[in-house]
Amino acid sequence: MWNEKKPETKGNEAPRPMEATSDRAPGWLGSSLRVKGEISGTEDLLVDGLVEGQIELEDRRLTVGKTSKVTADIAARDVVVYGYVKGNIRAKGRIEIKNEGYIVGNLTTAQIMIEDGADFKGTIEIDRSGREAEKGAAARVSAAAAGAGAASTTPKTV
Repeated sequence: MWNEKKPETKGNEAPRPMEATSDRAPGWLGSSLRVKGEISGTEDLLVDGLVEGQIELEDRRLTVGKTSKVTADIAARDVVVYGYVKGNIRAKGRIEIKNEGYIVGNLTTAQIMIEDGADFKGTIEIDRSGREAEKGAAARVSAAAAGAGAASTTPKTV
C-alpha cells in the first residue's frame, strides 16, 4: 500500500511558458475556446483562444499565447504577449511584447519590454506609483522590524 507506484500519465497539453510566477500552473484557456464577457480571478492565466471583453487579474500574470486573439481591456500585475491584443493594458508591474506579439492599444505600466520583431501601435505611459508603494511598504516593515529589534536590545534605566 505504501510502496505502490502511481501510474505515469503523459498529457497532451500544449507547452506552457516557463514564466509562471506562482507555485502552481496557471489557469489555461485553450486555443479552441472562445470567451465573450469578463474574466477575473486570483491566479495566473494563459490564454491561447479568443477573448472579447475585459480581463482583470489585478495581482496576477496574464500570458497571451501565440495562437490567441484578445480584444479586451486588460488589468493585471504582469502581461506577456506572444499573440494579438487589441485593447488598453494596465499592468502594475511589467508588460512584455515578445517578437511575434502584436498590440494595438494604450499601455500603462511600471516597466516595458518590446523585443525585436514585435508590433505595437499606441501610447505608453510609465507609472511607477504601484512599484513605489510596494517598496515603501516593504521599507516601513523592515524599519519597524529593525526598530523593534533595536528596542529589545537597548537597556532600560529604572
